[in-house]
Amino acid sequence: MASNAVDVSALRPRDDINELTLRGIVLGALITVLFTAANVYLGLRAGLTFATSIPAAVISMAVLKAFRDSTIQENNIVQTIASSAGTLSAIVFVLPGLVMVGWWNGFPYWLSVAVIAIGGILGVMYSVPLRRALVTGSPLPYPEGVAAAEVLKVGAGVGGAAENKRGLAAISIGAAIAAGYVLLAKMRLLAEEASTTFNIGSGATTLTAGLSLAYIGVGHLIGIAVGMAMLVGVVLGYLVLLPIFTAGGPPPGTELADFVGTTFRQQVRLVGAGAIGVAAIWTLLKVLGPIFSGLKGALAANRARREGGSGSLPITERDIPITMVGGTILLSMIPIAALLAAFGNTAPIADATASTLIVSVLYILVAGVLIAAVCGYMAGLIGASNSPISGVGILAVLGISLLLAAMFPAVDGASTQALIAFALFVTALVFGVATISNDNLQDLKTGQLVAATPWRQQVSLILGVLFGALVIPPVLNLLNSTFGFQGAPGAGEAALAAPQAALISTIASGVLGGNLAWDLIGLGALIGVGVIVVDELLRRTRRGALPALAVGMGIYLPFAVTGLIIVGAVLGHFYNRWAKGQSNPGFAERLGVLAATGLIVGDSLFNVVFAGLVAGSDDPEVLALLEPAGWQMPVGLLVFTGVIFALYAWTRKRAAEPLPG
Repeated sequence: MASNAVDVSALRPRDDINELTLRGIVLGALITVLFTAANVYLGLRAGLTFATSIPAAVISMAVLKAFRDSTIQENNIVQTIASSAGTLSAIVFVLPGLVMVGWWNGFPYWLSVAVIAIGGILGVMYSVPLRRALVTGSPLPYPEGVAAAEVLKVGAGVGGAAENKRGLAAISIGAAIAAGYVLLAKMRLLAEEASTTFNIGSGATTLTAGLSLAYIGVGHLIGIAVGMAMLVGVVLGYLVLLPIFTAGGPPPGTELADFVGTTFRQQVRLVGAGAIGVAAIWTLLKVLGPIFSGLKGALAANRARREGGSGSLPITERDIPITMVGGTILLSMIPIAALLAAFGNTAPIADATASTLIVSVLYILVAGVLIAAVCGYMAGLIGASNSPISGVGILAVLGISLLLAAMFPAVDGASTQALIAFALFVTALVFGVATISNDNLQDLKTGQLVAATPWRQQVSLILGVLFGALVIPPVLNLLNSTFGFQGAPGAGEAALAAPQAALISTIASGVLGGNLAWDLIGLGALIGVGVIVVDELLRRTRRGALPALAVGMGIYLPFAVTGLIIVGAVLGHFYNRWAKGQSNPGFAERLGVLAATGLIVGDSLFNVVFAGLVAGSDDPEVLALLEPAGWQMPVGLLVFTGVIFALYAWTRKRAAEPLPG
């Protein structure tokens, strides 16, 4: 990546620098409250969350700049704490399901805290040995981790005054453009998305591009190979499967766009989940070697530390000792068993408590390892905020639901309801592992690029988990009492959709109720196998690659997300080709990374502010000045396209100018 053009040794990693400081922990905790609350709200309303690493890094640098002894590593700790907690808020993709199925009326505080905290801490522990396997010795792009590192480097003045002046300008202009567009869109002076629904044969499809410049930035960072693989998934999902599933048109009285959207959510996404599942298993098999090498390296580092003291290891190679990691994982199974026993105190689970607990604890232990590896790989491939984490949630709930269905094959309605709730509770614990491992390796990549101490960063990840676990339940209770959730008993018209929690709850109900569409998941699995075969052939003949996970993401994720990521990947590819022909290709490519990073920064920071405004006013249209109108979409597309090309033209001009000296 271009970011590696900067000499990391210039950051002077030492034991005596300020890194894991009290003021950094306090600042990280304060940012956590804001970002986690915003993410919980957005996750429940829109079914997505935003990456908090970069906004937290920007805020941290602005605050800690007042202290003369602040360091880039200290700023990295702040963003690590905030991003850990912010990512953990994706637990709202599962936990509200317990309210939606009528098992809970609200979120018991300490029980919810325990579920979130234990799952998150397990995610940290599982990802410690993966650092060597998937970060240090891996070619994965880690787009958000690299972007956060670039922001921190510019703030710390790494690379020289002239280069950093241009880098800061690239980030600032990109951020201003991205935030400005979102502001105009929220005011309804421009469109937030461009959408069209049209017939293909006897069926139909819809193409919806969310006009977010952050997607362009993410696409630039992930690279052309992943972008093209996602395009293959989009073609399969939207131009092949969706027209087939909608053949015959909508039922009487149903709008075509609503019919197509429902079909995508209820059918195409299940196919995507099947493809992701097969791709995830294959990915795990492929990274087993690096994982074992990482474990071997962690054990060797532990021996070196024990025999020669911590000073015998470079500061950038000091993880939490692997023996402590293993002990924490095993000891965590005790409170997990206690939580499961307390939750499953009704029939039929109460009639087979011991066997159910053994199976569930073993499932969490084993599934946690698999999911940590797969989620870490997906985050490295496409970024934490764009990783299809809810797809992993589908696989997790499928696994435990199948086990429970096998253990309790013939139960009545009330018992089925208890099993569904228990499956969701177990999934919440596993999902905590998924969310944190999805974020941890991204943060550890940032740490690698700024010469951070891994064990200090891993401790800060645990602190972020604890802060997030304390904040999330009261926010959930507030939103539940204020809005409620669609589908839950007594939910009103203004209830939050909680789309991911609804989908995962539907999966659990389908398996345990005996009405899940296994044919769709099986079709996705077959597609995944086919893509894997093509990918292996391409790699062996050195004709390219077709990452199966990225194809699965293209099927599973809404086109509103993937469309512009693909566009950004193409733009980034052509920009990098141009950069290679410049007199200073490393700087030219790095400036493109910084401009793309600015797009992510501006969009993320504005959405944090906007989420707070919406939550405070109880009005999702708090900034709207106009009613929706037909002219907003074409004008929005024109402005959106114009600012993208203007930004790339400006970046190329500044990158081509020689640096002084």
